[in-house]
Amino acid sequence: MTRALKRTQRAWAYLSRVAEPPCAELAALVHRVGPVEAAERVRCGQVDPDLARLTQARRGIDRSAEDLELLDQRGGRLITADDDEWPTLAWTAFHGAALQGKPQAKPPMVLWALGPARLDEITERAAAVVGTRAATAYGEQVAGDLAAGLAHRGVAVISGAAYGIDGAVHRAALAADGITVAVLAGGLDIPYPAGHSALLHRIGSHGLLVSEYPPGVRPARHRFLTRNRLVAALGGAAVVVEAGLRSGAANTAAWARILGRVVAAVPGPVTSSASVGCHALLRGGAELVTRVDDIVELVGRSGELAPEEPRPTTAFDGLSDTQRRVYEALPGRGAATLDEIAIACALSPEQLLAPLAMLEVAGLAERRDGCWRIVRAGSQRVAATARLV
Repeated sequence: MTRALKRTQRAWAYLSRVAEPPCAELAALVHRVGPVEAAERVRCGQVDPDLARLTQARRGIDRSAEDLELLDQRGGRLITADDDEWPTLAWTAFHGAALQGKPQAKPPMVLWALGPARLDEITERAAAVVGTRAATAYGEQVAGDLAAGLAHRGVAVISGAAYGIDGAVHRAALAADGITVAVLAGGLDIPYPAGHSALLHRIGSHGLLVSEYPPGVRPARHRFLTRNRLVAALGGAAVVVEAGLRSGAANTAAWARILGRVVAAVPGPVTSSASVGCHALLRGGAELVTRVDDIVELVGRSGELAPEEPRPTTAFDGLSDTQRRVYEALPGRGAATLDEIAIACALSPEQLLAPLAMLEVAGLAERRDGCWRIVRAGSQRVAATARLV
């Protein structure tokens, strides 16, 4: 690494710690003068009053060398707007008119990353799948099935590494040899939750861990809510499997809607409190998702539509309106003459001949002693039902 590049990297690392992200004032300064000059101005306090107030507490703290050394030891990297890996297209979602006046609706300044997957490639075909920590067995099974299906279809799965639905999503994607991304609310060196340390290690080895917080920063409630905007922005759609009315998953869905992403939800039992948030999203216009093809249709390439769900077929499916009308005129028990059937369905006897012949071919009716009767299910003729063409 050249001296100039090392200096630039240290400037980015310093700036990522000096203010709580996202900081629009700091981002504007960097855009105007570049990271190295911005870092010097912040360090010396030579900035406008608003930015001075936001950076006053931390501007004297420079751990950039230690942070970058730790990142290098772990095989990670710092992703910035200077890099090809920066997901520029995904971050354009933060420039919409609906986001004006929302201070948190800003892209990250930098991302601390660990893992072999490239962020710019991931965002080309990805879905965020999130849900409650207090997941039910139903929710975890559905989340796992969806994540595994997305992995098999080449869709990256993004979530937040929490207990419950998030954990089920990451584990299933890894088990299917797919790409999964965990967006963290603290430094990469602080596994959170602690019970997912092994899972986070696997994600960092096979997928990608990303955070806008430098090493040593501990997760906090406000950081989870801030983190959720990135989960929403990185995926083409945000799918909520289970959620309460007020929850992190519902917050991610709200961010997705504001950012112009598709919001989808999985329905659950109407008696389940874990699905109340999903049902509220569906009432509010979210896409209903029940299978992986539904999600692929939302985030896939143009024209990549979900196939129609297979439906059970019966011998009745091929009946015309007249044939069905004649069939329904046959008595439930016993048999009827041609004249009796004609009266029941208001057709002339001559008009009945063709429909009855087709019903006989289909194995739905039979003629005995000049009368017609329904062929009951289970009989030899129904077992060998012929299909109407």
